[in-house]
Amino acid sequence: MAETSQQPQETEDASVQGAGAATRPTSLGIYDRPKPETISSIEIVALVLSAIWLLGAVFFFLLLRDDSAAGDSAESLRFLMTMLAIFMPVAMIWVAATAAKASRVMREESQRLQAAIDAIRQAYLSQQQGHHLRTEPSVTRKLDEIAAAARKTETALATFHSRREEGARSVVAPTQQPVDDQPTLALGTQASDLAPQLSNEDFIRALNFPETAEDEIGFAALRRALRDRSTSQLVQAAQDVLTLMSQDGIYMDDLRPDRARPEIWRHFAQGARGRPIAPLGGIRDRSSLALTNARMKQDPIFRDAAHHFLRRFDKTFAEFEKNATDSEISALADTRTARAFMLLGRCAGTFD
Repeated sequence: MAETSQQPQETEDASVQGAGAATRPTSLGIYDRPKPETISSIEIVALVLSAIWLLGAVFFFLLLRDDSAAGDSAESLRFLMTMLAIFMPVAMIWVAATAAKASRVMREESQRLQAAIDAIRQAYLSQQQGHHLRTEPSVTRKLDEIAAAARKTETALATFHSRREEGARSVVAPTQQPVDDQPTLALGTQASDLAPQLSNEDFIRALNFPETAEDEIGFAALRRALRDRSTSQLVQAAQDVLTLMSQDGIYMDDLRPDRARPEIWRHFAQGARGRPIAPLGGIRDRSSLALTNARMKQDPIFRDAAHHFLRRFDKTFAEFEKNATDSEISALADTRTARAFMLLGRCAGTFD
């Protein structure tokens, strides 16, 4: 019977101990929240000083005060001064105690934070050292793969040509020479008059010249443009000046002119010259302007070719403007031929 009564008691003690262990928080070391102190030494000192001051004030005002010297008129002022003399020092004592306690808490928190930072730094360094030892073979393998990829890239790049070279080849591509002496048909009709009229789209595409050697649409438009007498003369003149300027390293693909409004182009087609059409000279590249100016002054062949090109562009664009929309004029202004006109026109003083 006694053994039976002891077993429940032992079971109850074990359950109480287990519950206590379960509710007891696990210590986190330096990361554990500091336990707040109920009363610290600072509060004790403040309490002692406050008690001493209050006892001294009571002793002075109650036992040593002379009531005969007091008057009715100064009673209220005396009461106020008494309260200030009693409680003001006590308040100052507790303000100082609060500041001292806050300073101590800040120092403790700073020490804990510094310890935590040091521990994190040590753990990071240990992890980095171990990771470096584990990943060194993989890093070497990655570097080898990158080097192999770089060699493949260099080999692939060697098979391509630059954009400038393609533009130069497309500019100097051989074209059919227009024949002025075409056979005359009955009643004075020439063979060029029987050819289908060139569309504005083909006209614009032909003046921009084919982009690459594989630009079938561009070459088809160029062939159709060469069947038109006026357009073929402009294309030939443009090809001549583009070829001559490419000898000085001037390529139309490198120029980024300022765009002019379509109505200014229309004013030019209708005969306006000088300042009203100055926005057409939108080429701002100083090196290209300097080289072209010098070439026009020193090379008579280049100068004659440039003036011939400007005359052909003037005449052909005047005919094109009559049936062209604003969007088509803007598209024409972005062609290589139009950029050559802007550059040579500035050098020749067309926009002055």
